[in-house]
Amino acid sequence: MELKAKEQLISLFEKYYNEEVIAFEQLPASGSYREYCRLKSKNRQVIGAFNNDLKENRAFIEFTNHFVRHNLPVPEVYTVSDDKKYYLIEDLGDVTLFDFLEQHRQLEDFSENIVDQYKKVLVVLPEFQIRAGSDLDYSNCYPRNAFDKQSMMWDLNYFKYYFLKLAQIPFDEQALEDDFQNFSDYLLSTDTNYFLYRDFQSRNIMLKDGKVYFIDYQGGRKGALQYDLASLLYDAKADIPQHIRTKLLDFYLDQLEKHIPVNRYEFKSYFSGYVLIRIMQAMGAYGFRGFYEKKEHFLKSIPFALENLRYILSNHTIGIQVPELFSVLQKVIESKVLREIASKEGKLTVQITSFSYKRGIPDDPSGNGGGFVFDCRAIHNPGRYEEYKHLSGKDQKVQEFLENNSNINDFLNPVFSLVSQSVKKYLSRGFSHLNVCFGCTGGQHRSVYSAEKLAEYLKNKFPVEIVLQHREQENW
Repeated sequence: MELKAKEQLISLFEKYYNEEVIAFEQLPASGSYREYCRLKSKNRQVIGAFNNDLKENRAFIEFTNHFVRHNLPVPEVYTVSDDKKYYLIEDLGDVTLFDFLEQHRQLEDFSENIVDQYKKVLVVLPEFQIRAGSDLDYSNCYPRNAFDKQSMMWDLNYFKYYFLKLAQIPFDEQALEDDFQNFSDYLLSTDTNYFLYRDFQSRNIMLKDGKVYFIDYQGGRKGALQYDLASLLYDAKADIPQHIRTKLLDFYLDQLEKHIPVNRYEFKSYFSGYVLIRIMQAMGAYGFRGFYEKKEHFLKSIPFALENLRYILSNHTIGIQVPELFSVLQKVIESKVLREIASKEGKLTVQITSFSYKRGIPDDPSGNGGGFVFDCRAIHNPGRYEEYKHLSGKDQKVQEFLENNSNINDFLNPVFSLVSQSVKKYLSRGFSHLNVCFGCTGGQHRSVYSAEKLAEYLKNKFPVEIVLQHREQENW
């Protein structure tokens, strides 16, 4: 974030709350061009956002105010700058549904605990689609007020030019264009008068205090019910097992029937088509960000998308003939170029462990040796104070103590730099494992915080698999 944006957000906070900002934390970049930070004073903390796209800002702010009036779980907008480029919103924490899935799946596979989180989401989703969507002012939508034929053709051509061409997939241009036209007409033959979130996936759902909250709906517009469900259940990196998808689809339909009558057979027939266009839209984004902008971590999702595509082509209920489209998608599945990308992804695993020196330095589970061990004991220890003794580095109060009362950032910045050098070299040489450990006295506060922050940093910067373990927490 540029200095000007940082200064503007601090000024907006201090003017609105009449309180001094004592901590500023830039948040990791996402797939968009918006920038976010966390601002803290002695009495509160909020998320600050900066975006030059005024129409997109307007859509987010107006939608948010509408959803709040309907008592739906979204972050409240507190204040907006006069130029509409900066705004402050409610801080919903750092745990997305995808984070929860990653953490728990390592230990539980795709357990009922994870399924229950998805069910919470699917209970709320129809409230957005039907109840809040019925009186929403769609003139605030951006860039279009409906997921109409034009929107679909944009997505399909995005897929064609940024994925098919860059992945070197051959196709008949005119035949594919004809199929795109027919396919979009078919999708629009179902009811499309509901609120469509547009990017309804696990990274845009926050978990806080046992509840789910929705964010990043500024691309919302009118559309079919099936699209958002397809986005969630076929979210590539979430990699939901197919039998769980079927179970969650039926659960959603149970919830939907509480609002409107549902023809389940018809709904599921169109659902396959919307899954397919969502997969193609996502692949276009992976191609643009990965192949074109050279942000390689976006390519990590391609292997999962290929598996989703393989399943849909084998099990679809799409009620229209689109031979060139299906031929092209089969070539995508069989592509040597894409198989090579898939074979490269996931090769480097970074094991990050927090520990107590009282029990010794953890063993390297890969058997390769090497890696890093960082000693956190020179950092001011919150564990010396009674109010923090029974908390860990994952708790907000401990995080605030370390960020405001220690030199933790001065410690971690060179750590990030050192580890990044190794990650880059390991990726280029095809190595499979890197071990990083953080130790402190009790293995509960400073080391846990450091391990969490490094995991977050690497996850957003490199195409690596993160395995995060807090050894001493197992014994609490």
